[in-house]
Amino acid sequence: MHEALKHHKLQAWVKDMAGMCNPDQIVWIDGSEDEKKKLEQESLSTGEIIELNQEKLPGCYYHRTSTDDVARTEHLTYICTKKKSAAGPTNNWLSPEKGYEKAKDIFQNSMVGRTMYVIPFSMGPIGSEFSKIGVELTDSIYVVLNMRIMTRIGKPVLDALGADNDFTKCLHSKADLDINKRLILHFPEDNTIWSVGSGYGGNVLLGKKCLSLRLGSWLAKKEGWLAEHMLIMGVEAPGGHIVYVAAAFPSACGKTNLAMLVPPQGLKIKGYRIWTVGDDIAWLRADADGTLWAINPETGFFGVAPGTNTKTNPNAIATIQRNTIYTNVLLKDDKTVWWEGGDGPAPASGINWEGKLWKPGMIDENGNQVLGAHPNSRFTAPLVQCPSISNRIENHHGVPIDAIIFGGRRARLVPLVYESFDWEHGVFVGTTMASERTAAQAGLQGEIRRDPMAMLPFCGYSMGLYFQHWLDMGNKMKKPPKIFHVNWFRLDDNGKFMWPGFGENLRVLEWIIGRCTNIAGAEQTPIGYIPKSGDLDLTGLSINSATLEKLLSVDKKEWEEETKDIEKFFRTFGNVLPAEIKNQLQGLRERLAKSK
Repeated sequence: MHEALKHHKLQAWVKDMAGMCNPDQIVWIDGSEDEKKKLEQESLSTGEIIELNQEKLPGCYYHRTSTDDVARTEHLTYICTKKKSAAGPTNNWLSPEKGYEKAKDIFQNSMVGRTMYVIPFSMGPIGSEFSKIGVELTDSIYVVLNMRIMTRIGKPVLDALGADNDFTKCLHSKADLDINKRLILHFPEDNTIWSVGSGYGGNVLLGKKCLSLRLGSWLAKKEGWLAEHMLIMGVEAPGGHIVYVAAAFPSACGKTNLAMLVPPQGLKIKGYRIWTVGDDIAWLRADADGTLWAINPETGFFGVAPGTNTKTNPNAIATIQRNTIYTNVLLKDDKTVWWEGGDGPAPASGINWEGKLWKPGMIDENGNQVLGAHPNSRFTAPLVQCPSISNRIENHHGVPIDAIIFGGRRARLVPLVYESFDWEHGVFVGTTMASERTAAQAGLQGEIRRDPMAMLPFCGYSMGLYFQHWLDMGNKMKKPPKIFHVNWFRLDDNGKFMWPGFGENLRVLEWIIGRCTNIAGAEQTPIGYIPKSGDLDLTGLSINSATLEKLLSVDKKEWEEETKDIEKFFRTFGNVLPAEIKNQLQGLRERLAKSK
């Protein structure tokens, strides 16, 4: 603990929180390998984790959460600001006084009989101007082991913090894991996060969505940068030049798959390579030269297991073969793991995510299929194990961003790809991002869910002001990235996907890169620029000209209906909606009216 003694505010805060939570002991995490082994052994002895088959999955462990604690609990997640208007209409709000009061009742004596672990962590390379330091207090070894994978932790972080630098105060306790006593609270005006009553990663790895996005977006607005729910990837062209793109997609739209894309057979002959920088979060800053640069503040993947296989994401499968924590997947008899949509057939038997004996085809008392793995089961794996990992992940300056891509899941309406006219129009495109509910999701199938910039659950302040911040960022750049929209999910009249997706998406990226380097053609439509016939390299694909034409079509009547739905959504933000965004909607209407 001697390193922390230099920082009296940190020392006082830890003492104060310990006084409330009342742990039996306090352990400061130093990040060493010896420490990791001791924590693993202790966690194995209590059953918090289970050792997997070390021959087949070396360094891998299994964890199971409570059955009512399997995903982010958005209805229990709050932004706590003095003024309700600061949180905006899309966030749950509590006053700081009420938030602290409610949480203190649950935190009181929550760590009796337990250890409080103090985790100094850095989001971003230690010492980078992009980076932010936090300290998480937790009574969960599972959290400590995950934070080791997802962030930079320990003594080097304390050294960088020094005696008086600012840090985000992060407090977590499992408490009783009672959903009725569960809160995830963000106090942006205090640079503080409190999470209690949960053990699920998205609620308790406080460097992730809580700091990197909710508090991060607040800090970004205040300091003049962007904290975004985006992947970062580099596409290396045959000549060796790498174009970096950042891309935002709502859930179930293939963000991790795109970040780790493997070039398809038809394009391999050209010599493209993909470099993965990150699959979930991007922090972006305008540099002195007027360009946009980005880092991935994380050091790991916290990915969804179901649907991940050697076809959809071979690089992810390669990444998670060692040093990985699996959560809520099926535990096989040979101490390996399985999940729906993974590789290989279902095992004859196993222990499912609820800890119960499981066999394929099991039906519950309501006639529903019993799943082996939870639909939101996860893997936590180090970035450096990804075969396509970029050598720029520890670069303090990050990577230069040439293109920003927004995407959604639309069965009709939205073409495979289009380019915005300029930065302001691109921001408008981001604000109107949407996906249709699938049959597997709650709600009406086909219902439109708007998710601006894929940040609706994660923006830590009023979203109308967030849109304005995006517009303002454009004024900071001499050469802002081009902005595009993609839709891999357009269906034909028989309900079949018209685009093969996965690795074939590189064909679309190739056009995007061509637009950034002024070598690809396009034609103008009311919604933006789309590829002309022949602009997409379809070598090796059996897509005929009629299908391609439909994939890229812009239906005037359908888009006129879309403008009505956009206007309805924009009313959510009232007077805080920027005038420029309203003007962009009007511009779209006028272009549609003039089109044939």
